[in-house]
Amino acid sequence: MHDEVRETIELLLEREQSEGYDPFGFRPKILEQVLPVAHFLYRHWFRVEPHGLENVPDGRLLLIANHSGQLPFDGMMIGTALVLDRRPPRVVRGMVERWVPTLPFVSQFFARAGQVVGTPANARALLEREELLMVFPEGARGISKTFDRRYQLEEFGLGFMRLALETNTPIVPIGVVGAEEQLPSFYNAKGLARLFGMPSVPVSPTLVLPLPVKYRIYFGEPLHFEGDPDDEDRVIRERVDTVTAAIRALLDRGLRERTGIFS
Repeated sequence: MHDEVRETIELLLEREQSEGYDPFGFRPKILEQVLPVAHFLYRHWFRVEPHGLENVPDGRLLLIANHSGQLPFDGMMIGTALVLDRRPPRVVRGMVERWVPTLPFVSQFFARAGQVVGTPANARALLEREELLMVFPEGARGISKTFDRRYQLEEFGLGFMRLALETNTPIVPIGVVGAEEQLPSFYNAKGLARLFGMPSVPVSPTLVLPLPVKYRIYFGEPLHFEGDPDDEDRVIRERVDTVTAAIRALLDRGLRERTGIFS
């Protein structure tokens, strides 16, 4: 095991102070199996370059990011950045689609690794525990975009903003550059998706092996919002648009700064 991985696991296990399972099924000891793989992908395959990690404070927090790439390597790399490159490291709790628990084996692994089905009740409970919660408001529409729509943001859902207002939780916007090109998809097999009860089945020439693109992850400054979480959609949408614009600006910065897809 790589020295960096070993030291990080020791720090995390000391910080989590738990040998068992939390109420959502997360088991910190699973990091001993997961982090070596995440470390390889982060340091050597995607060669991730994080920016603005100092913008991620302690305490309850919502990470709101763009979503892309057909498979959720973007979420994995955001979480790995906060484990390997932030000090002290923080474990990210990701919200997964409601259909994930229907997948055998995968659902249990996700739970052990700290991922939680994205219901308002689960999200609220995690924030009450002062957790770091990651949400992709584009959902399956974002991750399953075809290549011709890369870096075009889908409309964000409103739920995360209502949650932030209800729990008085700051939001850190995140722009991920690179994931759009990892599994270029030119067709979405909607009929096959319906057959298997999945939101999409994108068809990529690389199948499920991601290309070794270079990731750049930009963590923006925390945003604080006040208001009634039960306001009508029009009022909530105005606040959501502020977050969307912040992520759009981070993506534009990343696209300007990169010199190529693989470098």
